[in-house]
Amino acid sequence: MAVLLALLSWIVQTLMILIFIAFLGYCLYVKYIHMKYDHIPGPPRDNFLFGHSPTVLRVMKNDEIIHDKFLEWTKTHGPVYRLNFLHYVSICVIDPEATKEILMSPKYPKDRMVYKRLFNLFGQRFFGNGLVTAQDHELWYKQRRIMDPAFSSLYLRGLMGTFNERVEKLMDKLTEAADNKTEVNMLHLVNCVTLDVIAKVAFGVDLDLMKNSSPFPKAIETCLKGMTYYVRDFFFEFKPKNKPFVNEVREACRLLRTTGSQWIHERKTAMQNGDDVPKDILTQIIKTAGKEESMTKDDEEFMLDNFVTFFIAGQETTANQLAFCIMELGRHPDILEKAKKEVDDVIGMKQEISYDNLGELTYLSQVLKETLRIYPTAPGTSRDILEDMVINGIHIPGGVNCIFNSYVTGRLDRFFKDPLTFDPDRFHPDATKPYYCYYPFALGPRSCLGQNFAQMEAKVVMAKLLQRFDFTLVPGQTFDILDTGTLRPKSGVVCSIRHRNYKK
Repeated sequence: MAVLLALLSWIVQTLMILIFIAFLGYCLYVKYIHMKYDHIPGPPRDNFLFGHSPTVLRVMKNDEIIHDKFLEWTKTHGPVYRLNFLHYVSICVIDPEATKEILMSPKYPKDRMVYKRLFNLFGQRFFGNGLVTAQDHELWYKQRRIMDPAFSSLYLRGLMGTFNERVEKLMDKLTEAADNKTEVNMLHLVNCVTLDVIAKVAFGVDLDLMKNSSPFPKAIETCLKGMTYYVRDFFFEFKPKNKPFVNEVREACRLLRTTGSQWIHERKTAMQNGDDVPKDILTQIIKTAGKEESMTKDDEEFMLDNFVTFFIAGQETTANQLAFCIMELGRHPDILEKAKKEVDDVIGMKQEISYDNLGELTYLSQVLKETLRIYPTAPGTSRDILEDMVINGIHIPGGVNCIFNSYVTGRLDRFFKDPLTFDPDRFHPDATKPYYCYYPFALGPRSCLGQNFAQMEAKVVMAKLLQRFDFTLVPGQTFDILDTGTLRPKSGVVCSIRHRNYKK
């Protein structure tokens, strides 16, 4: 017995020594990383080992916006500065020339630290290797080639009927609110309509969320919130108090992927049987994918990855943009009246808005662009810098990731005069275009595939709203921003709705 106890004691001591040696080695490696990159300016680290992580976690705990902290750091430390997270180093870049060089080139892959964590959420596959997260250029390019035809201008033009029809259901809901003189949460309503549009236009599914309940909005919100914690707090899932939420996120991921798998399987079966199928985005994707020389099981998973990506990104960000737009128009009656006048001149009393009408709504386009300048609903992107380079005169050793933040660039007076003033004339056709400091849909080959789709949809919603209703913001609500992975209005944009009185 004594020999056994002595052996156990020796094993424990040996393990403790090995753990100490490993920890000491890791600390020395972290010190080496500090020495390698500390010539780059940046805020003081909160902690030798955890770097700036405590600040990020404190901001999240206080329900503040991490991008406001990035803005503060930019103003203090300049257009190129360093952040440390354990042994990882991130370089925040607000320099237009570097932004152009890095984002416009395919040689800088998506940031492996962030985008690998979006492959799954807490062990449950989420975005996988879809268009947003694929790091390998060839893998991404194959998927992009499959997806491109579904987003051509000719194909999008053919979606106008569905856009009009779905948005009419929102108009019916607002008519009911106006008749009953009830207040409405515009963020909730535009979330319903954008999810309706995506489900119908992309996948041929009638959700009709203006009348029916659905688990999808809650699932999407849960996934996005989980994504925020999973990316920003490496230890979140290991804290016992977070286990119920972690399980909720996993279940939400499973719901979305199971639904996508079912819809894709049903559509493929219908096509193989020669049945009539909607000429929607899903059909287009399946047809184009079928033209590939070889389709593997992985390719099938990629289609599902892109279903989740498109289902979430194509709905959430557009809804948030619309809510912010309505909020700002409610705060600026002069801009609101100008937008209404343009809609009256272009659309008149027509119920059906045409594709050509959208191109004539120039001022409304400016309003939507200005909304995304101050409130980029997907505020940042990042790329890996594999080789040494010089940015703004500062030597950047390879092996780091660069963070590009359009929330920060949109709120700097270096790029925009009086940046917090909502001024759509910044985007007048004759105005000077922002030089690589405005990129709400990212830039270059990895820019958002669905940006034209999203802006068409946003224009149809806003044009019909402005055509038929007057709205005012209910007093007392906050204009703060909520960070749930994407940015959304914290208050929900609660409005009083009235029918417009047209002058004869």
